[in-house]
Amino acid sequence: MIIRAASAEDAVAICAIANPLIRDTVITFTTILRTEDGTREAITQAEGAFLVAEEAGQVIGFASYGPFRAGPGYAHTKEHTIQLGPQARGRGIGRALMTRLEDHARAKGVHVLVGGVSASNHAGIAFHKNLSFVETGRMPQVGRKFDQLLDLVLMQKIL
Repeated sequence: MIIRAASAEDAVAICAIANPLIRDTVITFTTILRTEDGTREAITQAEGAFLVAEEAGQVIGFASYGPFRAGPGYAHTKEHTIQLGPQARGRGIGRALMTRLEDHARAKGVHVLVGGVSASNHAGIAFHKNLSFVETGRMPQVGRKFDQLLDLVLMQKIL
């Protein structure tokens, strides 16, 4: 398994990982499926802050970070995303992706990484805790999907 910067050619594989999670779960609150064009643009705009895990020539997971909130006061705080294909879960690949993403963030002067995790995603919360992220807030009923009101857990790590 290798971790490398995402390229535009990875857009199809990234969509294939993300879209089932968007379509079928409350891991993410969005209901808008990723498009290949939108994903290519996100990779280009990320300036290297978009990584993929690849095994046997196949992308099996990705992680990225971007602005947490608008305005110059938040310039050193970023929000991250990490998603793995089913074949990558429970194998340490998420940890490896996040370690590289944190290294990239530090090198770019990022001070804090924030993760917004669905409160029903117990594995995601445990994953972040195992990486030394701490829960800093719970926002009840801020999301809605599948006719459910969903709670958001904010987790952060000071780099």
